[in-house]
Amino acid sequence: MNLKDILAISGESTLFKFIAQGKNAVIVENLETGRRLSAGATAKVSALEEIAIFTTGEDMPLGKVMDKLWEKENGGEAMSHKLPDNDLKKYFAEAFPEYDHNRVYTSDIKKVLHWYNLLLKLNLLVKEEEVKEEEGEKKGEEEKGGKGEVKGEVKAKPEAKAKAKPAVKKKKTPAVRKDTAAPGKTTVKKKASKG
Repeated sequence: MNLKDILAISGESTLFKFIAQGKNAVIVENLETGRRLSAGATAKVSALEEIAIFTTGEDMPLGKVMDKLWEKENGGEAMSHKLPDNDLKKYFAEAFPEYDHNRVYTSDIKKVLHWYNLLLKLNLLVKEEEVKEEEGEKKGEEEKGGKGEVKGEVKAKPEAKAKAKPAVKKKKTPAVRKDTAAPGKTTVKKKASKG
């Protein structure tokens, strides 16, 4: 799953969307209510795309774990995170058999199931393959270009710019007469005013 810009804040039961980085805080938006708030420097903020689950081999990114839940439920809702611990462990092991039973706690399983169901409810679970396909289609459309099609901005050639007339006319400076002025001084010839 693509979990880009989705954040969890410790002590909060919901998820947030990253909006901006402030001077001493992160501006986030509550995914359920749409309300914006700032998470200060003391708040523990975690990006879901950076979270991984311990396995018996290499750690697995949370997005891949959610892919496994998606496949198990055929795109439907996962088991509720409020069920008894033993049921949660059994369910999680069915969906994700390679998880490390010693290092992944029940509280972790509850978070994963809760986050999965929340994102599913908000239609925010997007498979990474779908995102890559959409990006590939957009890129393909941009790269297409038949005869007569212009791609990008049209810029004037440097030669054309050099030959172009200036847009602003220069003002003529008043003529200077040197013949009637005292040595070392010049006088300005004044235009006759119409009256």
